[in-house]
Amino acid sequence: MGTQMSSARRGIATEEMRKVAKDEEMELNILMQRIANGSIIIPKNNARKQQIKVVGIGRGLTTKVNVNIGTSTLKVNIEEEIEKAKVAIKHGADTIMDLSDGGDLDLIRNTLLEEAPIQFGYVPVYQAYTHAVKVHKNPIAMEEDDYLNAFEKCVKDGVDYTTIHSGITKEIAQRIMKVKRHGGIVSKGGTITAAWMLKYDKENPYYKNFDYLCEIARKYDVTFSLGDALRPGSILDSHDELQIAEMINVGRLAKRANEKDIQVMVEGPGHVPLNEVAPNVRLAKSLIGDVPYYVLGPLVTDIASGYDHIASAIGAAISAAEGVDLLCYLTPAEHLGLPTPNEVREGLIAYRIAAHAGDLVKLKERAIKWDRSMTEARRTLNWKKQVSLSIDPERAAEIHNREGQHEGDNVPCTMCGSACVYIILPQQRHYNEPKQ
Repeated sequence: MGTQMSSARRGIATEEMRKVAKDEEMELNILMQRIANGSIIIPKNNARKQQIKVVGIGRGLTTKVNVNIGTSTLKVNIEEEIEKAKVAIKHGADTIMDLSDGGDLDLIRNTLLEEAPIQFGYVPVYQAYTHAVKVHKNPIAMEEDDYLNAFEKCVKDGVDYTTIHSGITKEIAQRIMKVKRHGGIVSKGGTITAAWMLKYDKENPYYKNFDYLCEIARKYDVTFSLGDALRPGSILDSHDELQIAEMINVGRLAKRANEKDIQVMVEGPGHVPLNEVAPNVRLAKSLIGDVPYYVLGPLVTDIASGYDHIASAIGAAISAAEGVDLLCYLTPAEHLGLPTPNEVREGLIAYRIAAHAGDLVKLKERAIKWDRSMTEARRTLNWKKQVSLSIDPERAAEIHNREGQHEGDNVPCTMCGSACVYIILPQQRHYNEPKQ
């Protein structure tokens, strides 16, 4: 069984390609060309047991949103993580990642794979880390094979894409000790790998054995999400030498993987001041080529604790408008603790808004249909339609109905009451669209 990329290169349209082409209103042959050249990916592990909803990620497609869930070493509650997965599905997540590093990782991962019938990601180094703690009581007492075995295990379990921190080399890790970062290194996987390399004076197993990882990935059609181990954890560190050095390496690895018919996306920052968000996307695309770009945030300020889903959605909207393909959400709990199911919902909705705002710029007419329908519903005081078109209909209904208001047409809400513009100037409700 080949990969989506190898099929596209041979002119074979898979079931997943046909589904994405239909959903995205894109001609199948154009979609296949872009899968073949690596600018669009459809993560889907051949070993995934259950039927899942697939989406395409990349050039010319709508911006997608990923939700992170998972346990920590200080809090393991698998039922709550299941609830978060259900919330993510209900409120429109496109992909989901299990970031668990506490508890029975095999059980958690396989349970969430069952509960989340959408494209699913994982970070194998967390598995290696947990193995080292369990066996050696030392988080970095790992063998090189532990890194590789962790990757192979999660791939065989059916994970559709994997974050591997393959761009941070021993040379770059040695530079970490000399570059005075304000925010330090904030990637867990990057920190674990850097500490391991420095302790044992060995090369990063995921960099050293990249071709071996490619063999496994090609067999299962697993997508590489090439991680940003050295993303800035403060806007003061944005685009420093560590971040750029890693990005250059990642760009090279992305090309190597594509040459082997393996789908790839590249991860980005991180904390980035507002004026550097758009340049970041342009710089990344110049270094990594036209492969899909997947960003966390970016957060445009460091002081929004409790509201980091908003601070980062600002950067996410700009990134999407500039051409970012997949947004990794943040929740109000970022930097403070594990999110609750409701905070997962808040973060996801904020990011879906950011994604759509970006699509209004890069996709224009395809994206604006939704806004045009909402405008018509508002102008005609069609409350039922307004609520149904809202990005979070439950929340919209809750607010509209809380003071005894109802969904009947032609009645104002409590904001303007009898001064409602659509009551004072009723002829607006009969506005006709000009002929195209």
